[in-house]
Amino acid sequence: MVDQIRHMCVGINQILEQIHGFSRRCLFRVISMGPLPIHLAFIMDGNRRYAKKQDLEDGSGHKAGFSALMSMLQYCYELGIKYVTVYAFSIDNFRRKPEEVRSLMDLMLEKINDQVRAAAEEVMQATAENSRVGLLVCVAYNSADEIVQAVKKSCVTKLDRDMETIQLVDIEENMQMSVAPDPDILIRSSGETRLSNFLLWQTGSSQLFSPDALWPEIGLRHLLWAILNFQKSHSYFEKKKKKQM
Repeated sequence: MVDQIRHMCVGINQILEQIHGFSRRCLFRVISMGPLPIHLAFIMDGNRRYAKKQDLEDGSGHKAGFSALMSMLQYCYELGIKYVTVYAFSIDNFRRKPEEVRSLMDLMLEKINDQVRAAAEEVMQATAENSRVGLLVCVAYNSADEIVQAVKKSCVTKLDRDMETIQLVDIEENMQMSVAPDPDILIRSSGETRLSNFLLWQTGSSQLFSPDALWPEIGLRHLLWAILNFQKSHSYFEKKKKKQM
C-alpha cells in the first residue's frame, strides 16, 4: 500500500512538472515575440542571509543558491539568451572568515566534481560545437583588477609594435570579458543596488534590476520582470547606443 502511494505521488509530480514545463514554454514563446537580451549578468547576493533567515547551518545558503542558479540557467537556455555571466567569487571575498572561504571552495569543487582546471578543459571540449549559450563564471575577480591588467597588456602590446598611442579599443580587446558583448541586464538579488566592483567597464549602458528576494529565493517571476522592463525601454537604449557610436 505504501509503495502504491509512493508511485502515485511520483506519477502526480511528473505530470505536474510536465504541465509546468509546457506552461513555461508557452510563456517564453510569448515573451520571445519582443526583443530579448543577448547577455544577462548576475550578482548572486544574499546566500548567507538566506541561511540565517532559515536557521540553516553555514554553507547551506550557498548550496541553496547553487540550486537557484541551475534553475535560472535553465530558464535562460530555454529563452535562447546567448550569454550568462555570474559573479561567483570576488577577490575581496578572500577577506571573509577562512572557514567560509573554504566552504565556498569545497562547494565549487563538489559541484564541478573534479579539479577546476581539468573540469574546465572537459567542459570546453564537451561544448566545443555549442553556439546556443555561453556561461561565464567570474571567480577571484573584480573589475578594478580586470581594468588594470587590460591596461598593462595594452602597454606591452604597443611597445612590442613600437606604437605609442593606446586607444580605447586596445584596452577593450584585452579585457577578460571581451569574449562576450556587454550585458544588457545586470541583476543583483537581495535589494542591493551596488555593483560591488563587478563589470564596471561593461555595464555603462546596462539595465540594472535589483529584486528584494535573496539569491536562493530568486525565481522565474524575477527574471521575467527584468526582461519585460528591458523590452519596455529597449527602443530608448538602442537610440542611446546609436548616438554614442
